[in-house]
Amino acid sequence: MSTVTEKCPAYSPFFGAMGATAAVVFSGKLANFLTIAVAFKLICLFGFVALGAAYGTAKSGCGISAMAVMRPEFIMKSVIPVVMAGIIAIYGLVVAVLIANNISTENYGLYKAFLQLGAGLSVGLSGLAAGFAVGIVGDAGVRGTAQQPRLYVGMILILIFAEVLGLYGLIVALIMTTKNQPGCD
Repeated sequence: MSTVTEKCPAYSPFFGAMGATAAVVFSGKLANFLTIAVAFKLICLFGFVALGAAYGTAKSGCGISAMAVMRPEFIMKSVIPVVMAGIIAIYGLVVAVLIANNISTENYGLYKAFLQLGAGLSVGLSGLAAGFAVGIVGDAGVRGTAQQPRLYVGMILILIFAEVLGLYGLIVALIMTTKNQPGCD
């Protein structure tokens, strides 16, 4: 039986759902879930990461298309920025699933809801930034590598540093979602 108290208001699950949604939206991937609240939360969580991954994929893909006209032998070598943008989306999906599994109507307090919202925003916004960085670096790096193949190693190093931005958000989000949260008592 659920009780509505000052620590556990009826709207607490909304903030948890918003955290999952932020992770999904800003990262890149979306999954099917049973309840509307969980689905909405995951859309917001993953949406931010999705925006970053989509931008990184599109921008890098444009660079690959332009480069392939001049140097078709570099196409497979130049797919790395697109793969790295896709990995950013997975970060958001992982956090969204963790948050979605913790949402409940029983003993779900504001503290837990706000931690989950913060976790979603952490991975989502860092995934958005990482996706933009991977896209811009991937586009310029692929085009530059077509003209000067020695630029390839430098592009990969910069892509790794851009990807780490998303990883930082994932680490913070995991710490926040696994934090021991007090109940409504």
